[in-house]
Parts: sequence; structure tokens; C-alpha cells
Amino acid sequence: MSTRLNPYLGFRDTAREAMTYYQSVFGGEIALSTFRDFHASEDESELDKIMHGMLTTDSGMVLMAADTPNSMDYTPGNTYSISLSGENEGELRGYWDRLSGDGTVTVPLEVAPWGDHFGMCTDKFGVAWLINIAGTPQQ
Repeated sequence: MSTRLNPYLGFRDTAREAMTYYQSVFGGEIALSTFRDFHASEDESELDKIMHGMLTTDSGMVLMAADTPNSMDYTPGNTYSISLSGENEGELRGYWDRLSGDGTVTVPLEVAPWGDHFGMCTDKFGVAWLINIAGTPQQ
């Protein structure tokens, strides 16, 4: 098996909701484990929060997430984004429509100077997404 790079998102109390939402966007199977499942916290308010979540799609994408424990710093920021790219226009436009639908479009999905369709949005959880749909190769 080759090494894979998987985005791992941190949330404060909304990991379950976010992962369920991403499953509605991308499909696939979701696995969620709580702090209670692993006896990983003595803080009653954390027991039902997500310690580890993993979404695996039929196309092989893997997205992971967790709720940040109360004892750890959590500062939402703009220091990361997730990029989806490929040639399957229908699939990628569907992701764009669902992610941007309840979010904010920062760059409309349209033809970019490099010939591909490209857009940027921030979803309703504050996660930044970049979508690039490969154009017709230049001859």
C-alpha cells in the first residue's frame, strides 16, 4: 500500500455534524468514535464528542476529523484549505454545488487563465475548498 495524504480537520463540538455533512456531499462510509468509546477523557462534557472520524468515499478519498478537547487550544483560522481536482466534471461540479450552497463563494467556479474551471468557497463549517476541473488539454 502506498502512502496517502489525508486531510484531518479539527472542530470544537461540531465534528459529528461536519462529518455527516461531508458524507452528504461526497457519499461513502463514515466511521465515528467518541472519547467515551476509548475512555479517553474524564471530562463528562467531552464523552460524546468525536475523538476520531473518518469518511472513505467510493472514489478513494479519505477525510478525517475530530473535536478538539476542551483542554487544548482551538483557534479556527484560514491557514489551510482542501483542494479537489480531476477530470470528472459532473462529480466535481456536484461537490462544488453542495459545498458552496450553504457556504460562501470566494472565487466563482469559472474558466481560469490556465484553461481549467476553478473556484474557491468556504463551507458552512468555515473550511476552505478549492475545486479544479481539468479543461481540454492544449495542442
